[in-house]
Amino acid sequence: MTNKFDVCISGGSMVGGTLALLLAQQRLRVGWVSGESPAQDVRAYSLNARSRALLESVRCWPSPEHATPIERMQVRGDDGGEIQFDAPSHESLAWVVDVGVLQKQLLQAIEFQSNIQKIEKPESAPLTVICEGKNSITRQELGVEYETLPYAQTAISARLLSSLPHQQIAHQWFVQNENQELEILALLPMGGMHGKELSLIWSVPTQKASSLISISDEEFISKIQQISQQVGAVLQLHSKRVTWPLHLSHAKQWCGLAPNGAAWALAGDAAHTIHPLAGLGLNVGLADVQILADVLKTRDAHNYWRPIGDRHLLRQYERTCKAHLMPTWIACDGLQRLFAHPHRLAQTARNWGLNGLNQAPLLKQWLTTKAMQ
Repeated sequence: MTNKFDVCISGGSMVGGTLALLLAQQRLRVGWVSGESPAQDVRAYSLNARSRALLESVRCWPSPEHATPIERMQVRGDDGGEIQFDAPSHESLAWVVDVGVLQKQLLQAIEFQSNIQKIEKPESAPLTVICEGKNSITRQELGVEYETLPYAQTAISARLLSSLPHQQIAHQWFVQNENQELEILALLPMGGMHGKELSLIWSVPTQKASSLISISDEEFISKIQQISQQVGAVLQLHSKRVTWPLHLSHAKQWCGLAPNGAAWALAGDAAHTIHPLAGLGLNVGLADVQILADVLKTRDAHNYWRPIGDRHLLRQYERTCKAHLMPTWIACDGLQRLFAHPHRLAQTARNWGLNGLNQAPLLKQWLTTKAMQ
C-alpha cells in the first residue's frame, strides 16, 4: 500500500514547522499536524547565528524591526560579580525575535509550499517526527521514558517599555532574594536597533510567582526596578504577564518503531528541555531539526538505498543530537545549581568566577563563539 506522505510531523510548534519546510525542500511529501492557530504570545526568543542561517534558508527570518541584534550582554552576579560579552566586529551575539511574528512567517511559508499538507491528525507514513512539546501525548503513548527534574522555579514573561533606548544591550541579574532563593531576571532588547521595548524573562521560586502575577502593574514594575537599577531607565508594563514551570528533562530514547512498524523520532521539547537562563531553548530545538534534515538528505547520495525510516539513519540523528546537546545541558544546569546554592562560599566562588572570566579575553571569545553557533 502506497503512503500518502513520506513524513508525518506531529506538532504545530516552530520546531515542527521549520522541519516541514526543510523536508519539503528535499522534495519529500510532508503531512503536518499543525493543531490550533497559536494565541497571541508575549514571549521573545533569543536566536543565535546558526538559527538565523537556518530560518533564512527557509525564508522565514523576520524583518529588522522584529529581529533586534544583541551587541552586548551584561551579566551581574549576586555579590559584585560581573561579566560583559561584546559582539565581534560585523556580527551580533544573537537576535531577539518576536514569537508571534516568527510563527506568522512560518505559517505563510508553509502555505506556499506544495509539498506540505496540513492535516488534522497523524496519518500513516514511513516516518513520524514528534514535535509536540514537553507534554507530548504521542511520546507517552509510545511508552518513551521521559526524565524530568523540576527546578521549583517558574518563569514570568512580559513586554516592557523603557524611557531610554535599549542600545542593543541584553541584561541579566542573578539574585538571592530575602529567603536566600535564586531569582534570575533578564531584559532583552526588542523593537529594532533603536527601540525602547524590552522582553522580560524572570525566573522566580514557584511559590512567589503566583503573587507576582496577582499584584498591580505598578507593584510589579517596582520590584523589577529594584533589581535593574543599573539600566537607569524608567520601565512600564506593556503586556499581560504569562508563566510556565521550569524543568530539566530529556527522553531516554529519541527514535524507534511504533507498533505498526513505522519509524518515529522526537525533536525539540518532546526530546529535551533546559533552563532558559542562557536563552538557548529554541536554538537547541532548531539544531535538532537541522541535524535530522541533514541526516535524511544523505539518502540523495551514499545512503540512497536506505528508506526514510531507516534505523541506522535515525540512530545517527539521535547520537549526533545528544553529543551536541550534552555540554549545553550540563552547563545550563550547572550554572543554575551554582547560583541557587545559598552557602556563602558558593556565593564567593561564583562571583569570583564571573570577575575572573571577565578578565580572560581569550576564554570569553571562545565562549562567545560557541554560544553564537
